[in-house]
Amino acid sequence: MPTASARPPVARRVVFVDGVRTPFGRARKDGLYAHTRADDLVVKTVRELLRRHPDLSPERVDEVAIAATTQQGDQGLTLGRTVGVLAGLPRTVPGYAVDRMCAGAMTAVTNVAATIGVGAQDVAIAGGVEHMGHHPMGFEADPNPRFLSERLVAPDALNMGVTAENLHDRFPALTRERADAYGVASQAKYAAALAAGRIDPDLVPVALRDPERGWGLATADEPPRPGTTLDAVADLPTPFRPGGRVTAATSAPLTDGAASCVLAAEETAAELGLPVRMRLVSFAYAGVEPEIMGVGPVPATRKALDRAGLTIDDIGLFEINEAFAVQVLAFLDAFGIADDDPRVNPYGGAIAVGHPLASSGVRLMTQLARQFEEHPEVRYGVTTMCVGLGQGGTVIWENPHHADCTTDGSQQ
Repeated sequence: MPTASARPPVARRVVFVDGVRTPFGRARKDGLYAHTRADDLVVKTVRELLRRHPDLSPERVDEVAIAATTQQGDQGLTLGRTVGVLAGLPRTVPGYAVDRMCAGAMTAVTNVAATIGVGAQDVAIAGGVEHMGHHPMGFEADPNPRFLSERLVAPDALNMGVTAENLHDRFPALTRERADAYGVASQAKYAAALAAGRIDPDLVPVALRDPERGWGLATADEPPRPGTTLDAVADLPTPFRPGGRVTAATSAPLTDGAASCVLAAEETAAELGLPVRMRLVSFAYAGVEPEIMGVGPVPATRKALDRAGLTIDDIGLFEINEAFAVQVLAFLDAFGIADDDPRVNPYGGAIAVGHPLASSGVRLMTQLARQFEEHPEVRYGVTTMCVGLGQGGTVIWENPHHADCTTDGSQQ
């Protein structure tokens, strides 16, 4: 029996201290990371976070949670634990692996945030990695035959590209012309952000060794295609369906990369002198029909808004993962937001930079944190993404630079 003095833990404010990522590479035999291990990529991000924040003693890290969708080979063996050891953290720091497909890193973040919030931990590292060149999506997966024999899902629910085509079918207003325009705009916004110096500060250079080309250094994202035009994409083939609407220009390319971040209780960040770049407000996950998995961010966002006591009109910045253009457009239509709304993915998105599945959630957060610094007039922002097999995830963040937020987290 608990003693009379025992008290349940009190929820604490959780803050996003910092996030970094590797440059993203194309998942192919001659891609940036063709000869680089997946675990080494994410180790690089953890070491960089510790380097950037010398006031954070490694002994103060309470947990390492690292996500991967295909947990085998160099992405297996309980990544959080192995990455912590490889990154030089004390052996006393535990860790674990996470899998929620595309929302893996997002789930790692919300898992450790919840743990920090109830007082079980003070500081944690969360992130994700996906080496799609070594581990193609669905490689050696063995879906239970009951899914199809008992008609639990349609056969096309297991092919993400086909689910994007299904979204076009379900919502006729989501035309190929709109998707093409959105994909071209993503490339242009990324190119503008890169030229303005808004991408490089969050990148961690990665040393490369190629048996044929020797040593090198990855310092920039490989997937973007600057200068893409509507005319150039108009006649692209539709690989998921003859006469379909989803093309390479409106899909995130297959990508290799990793991202990690530090989260802490707000009072611990103050104690250690760590920056507070965002405050976590609420988060939610939701399930939808697997056949149209791209709508997952819509109910997830509604749940997160409801839990926070906010409306969509309170959100001043949106970081929406661009698995497919049609998925973002479905979200925008659901909330009455214009395709070219400047609040949406100001730095471009995954269509340009790539989507290394389990790592993308932290990329969204890191970009939102930088945008908060640029826009102190914005109080709330959203990171959201669809998830394979019919899910969506959303995290709502508060901008500590906003005039209505004091340095101690109280509201004016």
